[in-house]
Amino acid sequence: MNLKRIRETAAKLMNTGSKNIWVDPVHALAARKAMTREDIKTLIAEKKIRKRRENAQSRGRARVLAAKKKKGRKSGMGKRSGTQKTRMQKKTHWMKTVRAQRKFLRELKKQNKKFSEPYRHIYNKIKGGFFKGKKYIEAMVAQEGAK
Repeated sequence: MNLKRIRETAAKLMNTGSKNIWVDPVHALAARKAMTREDIKTLIAEKKIRKRRENAQSRGRARVLAAKKKKGRKSGMGKRSGTQKTRMQKKTHWMKTVRAQRKFLRELKKQNKKFSEPYRHIYNKIKGGFFKGKKYIEAMVAQEGAK
């Protein structure tokens, strides 16, 4: 039987189009010798005739885009939807700033820097949201050092 006929028969058996059938070129001669549907079924079982993988949607472009986003690209004003508050929750933002300030204060304490007021007072000021960021704590310590 010619290969076109074999493909058609295998396609009917595998519920797919004849273009989606792959016949192993090494075993093409054995495939040509197949005369009945049973012969073709055995070739399918032996993986000499297979169904081609359906062409799935390519993820190549998506991977490239994800890599760029990981680098910090593609996050300009045009890509943003929602306010700043919705993009990062208030509490998360608060925790990030407070933790950074407390860590910085601990480091200053380890360096034996002189503070204008006791450590605990500054710590409580951080808790109360007195400082906008680490730079403001640093400025306060620098003022003390200048005195």
